[in-house]
Amino acid sequence: MRIRRLGWAGVEIEFDGATLVIDAVQDSELLRGALPEDALRAPRRPNAALAALVTHLHTDHADPSALRRILSADGVVLRPAPMAGAAEDVVWTAEAESAFAASGLTTRVVTEWETTTIGPFEVTAVPAVDGLGDPQVNWVVGAGGQRIFHGGDTIFHGLWWLIARRCGPIDAAFLPINGAAVRLPHLRPASPLPAVLTPEQAAMAGHILGARTIVPIHFGLDIPPYYVEVDESLTKFRAAAAELGVDVTVLAPGEERELAAHRVG
Repeated sequence: MRIRRLGWAGVEIEFDGATLVIDAVQDSELLRGALPEDALRAPRRPNAALAALVTHLHTDHADPSALRRILSADGVVLRPAPMAGAAEDVVWTAEAESAFAASGLTTRVVTEWETTTIGPFEVTAVPAVDGLGDPQVNWVVGAGGQRIFHGGDTIFHGLWWLIARRCGPIDAAFLPINGAAVRLPHLRPASPLPAVLTPEQAAMAGHILGARTIVPIHFGLDIPPYYVEVDESLTKFRAAAAELGVDVTVLAPGEERELAAHRVG
């Protein structure tokens, strides 16, 4: 299995000539304006991915216009259930929902612990908790005897042990690390608490998952006062992982690694 970081939370996974992507974003106005110009990368081949996995419907993780260029003609988007409620309840997911509805893409809502086989990939949606209260799942993807975990932008929760027991062993865990505090107009009173894993929480989550290595994602974005990430998040994450004896693999946008074929099942 070959893994390639696409920038922010995006990941491309390749096995036996087949590919899928997770949280692949290229056209997000928010990210384009706040990240370096080359921070968001496209997959290697356009219109080739068998599937696009979406952890949640925030526009820095769900990008229907980009997925139209990424997915094959019969490719599918797997996603969590829509946020339900009044207009003020769905304000943070409405843009992506509307774009998906207009995109013509084939989408399928999945539930927690649901497993889907797509080409050579076995894909399982696992529980996650969104820091803003919107529906979110995380993903475990297996192929060729390896498994990766993708953590979207979940906060810390009590289901890591269950995920490890049901879906392990995990070879590489892609985990958000920036511990951002979020102040948005529709969330009042504002909370100073992290709306995504902190560096220390990410290291602990990877440790509980038993991951052979953690690949940090979802860091390098700071838009005060609305979105304020932990200072020196990568440095703090490295230190926390070292204390736990957890291996770290830092991939720059566009950088890739091959996971050694050493596990079966």
